[in-house]
Amino acid sequence: MKIALDAMGGDYAPAVVIEGAVAAARECGLELMLVGPQTEIEAELAQYHTGGLALSIVHASEVVGMAELPTATVRAKKDSSIVVGLNLVKKGEAQTFVSAGNTGAIAAAALLGLGRIPGIKRPGLAIIYPALSGPSLVIDIGANADCRPEHLLQFGIMGAIYVEKVLAIPQPKVALLSIGEEAGKGNALMQESYGLLERSGLNFIGNVEGKDVPTGLAQVIVCDGFTGNVVLKLSEGVAMAVVKLLREEIKRRPLALLGAALARPALREAQRRMDYAEQGGALLLGTEGVVIIGHGRSNSKAIKNACRMAQEAARADIVSAIKRGIAEYREAS
Repeated sequence: MKIALDAMGGDYAPAVVIEGAVAAARECGLELMLVGPQTEIEAELAQYHTGGLALSIVHASEVVGMAELPTATVRAKKDSSIVVGLNLVKKGEAQTFVSAGNTGAIAAAALLGLGRIPGIKRPGLAIIYPALSGPSLVIDIGANADCRPEHLLQFGIMGAIYVEKVLAIPQPKVALLSIGEEAGKGNALMQESYGLLERSGLNFIGNVEGKDVPTGLAQVIVCDGFTGNVVLKLSEGVAMAVVKLLREEIKRRPLALLGAALARPALREAQRRMDYAEQGGALLLGTEGVVIIGHGRSNSKAIKNACRMAQEAARADIVSAIKRGIAEYREAS
């Protein structure tokens, strides 16, 4: 299995990306194709002992900036690391593509270059949320700010397939994120989506509220991209604030310092579970290829885990599984 990795994607590229790539090759045994300007990549690789590691370079002369307009930039920069990397997947030279670059540009390039799975109206961006009772998949978290009920239905189908095939959770519970648990709660989009999901054949448990996301009440939580992105960014902010508040309060109390020393392993594990870098990135489900989009501020650990996530999705043949799931639903309906 080969993974095409955008060496120029992210706020700290290429240094952090190359560091993560070396770790992924060494610790996970992955074969990586590093896409970007060859001389820059070679200069970064020279800082590491890479003997025996499956690392190769695919030259791409252009870079898509984090603030550039997605579709127009993708069309203009045909030799960007994003476009070249996705073309490797399209041609079958790589099985997956990973980038921590411009999210909109990656999604646009994936749609233009790979295309949608037959029957899929809108690909959805999904994350694995570290809930208390186990991982939950939240979809969509930003690919589609404006959605229709049929989009949310397909998000639920794709999310359930991923959780079952990759996370090995049979018959995952699927829920709709709304402002109340009752079926009639929410705006018109939520109410119409509720009916579609209820009749879908999925293990649909109804609505959940924002407070239920961290508890893991459902293994798949469906929402529009606007709402999902707010949930994601709020969760990241709360996690950072809780860690900071604990540190500040512990420092103010001498006895608390002793307690913190004894509780350090537990505190470290809690922080690890809340760390976005442990998951690696978000999955763009619904395109004709496995695409992982990392956080713009990804560190080397996040890059390594994004590559691991790509490997897991490819091993599970998630694209074929989604194709079968969508085809079966269309036949049944």
